[in-house]
Amino acid sequence: MAHTPVNHPARPVYRAIGGLVGLYFVVFGVIGMITTAGNGAFAQDQALKVLGQGANLGFSLLAIVLGAAILAGVAIGRNLDVAINQWLSYALMLLGLAQLAFLHTDANIFNFSIMTVIVVLTLAMVLLMAGMYSKVGTEEEKEAWQKARLVL
Repeated sequence: MAHTPVNHPARPVYRAIGGLVGLYFVVFGVIGMITTAGNGAFAQDQALKVLGQGANLGFSLLAIVLGAAILAGVAIGRNLDVAINQWLSYALMLLGLAQLAFLHTDANIFNFSIMTVIVVLTLAMVLLMAGMYSKVGTEEEKEAWQKARLVL
């Protein structure tokens, strides 16, 4: 993509931000598993709160998997983190919007609250930003990106 910067000077900062998002999901998931251990995987109890957000065992496990994938991508690098961050951010946006649509229905399988929707959508946007500015490339790719940027 011509609008995605290559070798951005703040690339390490954006990678670290992506890593923090992954770490948040892992910590949230672990605390969620501890908090919701005695309930069903898709329990819909408004009293189940983790870090001020509605959650259940199913969403806690999903958060651990998402966080681990993000952290693995950040650890590996080589533009794998860019792909993982961008695709997972889109998936998180879809998840957040779907749960917002089903917030007060029986289809709210992850026991989301409005705070959970806000946090998931915010983290999705931060992850997308981290993915867009973490791309690594050769000097030729960087020069091609800069030329394309000047044409726009």
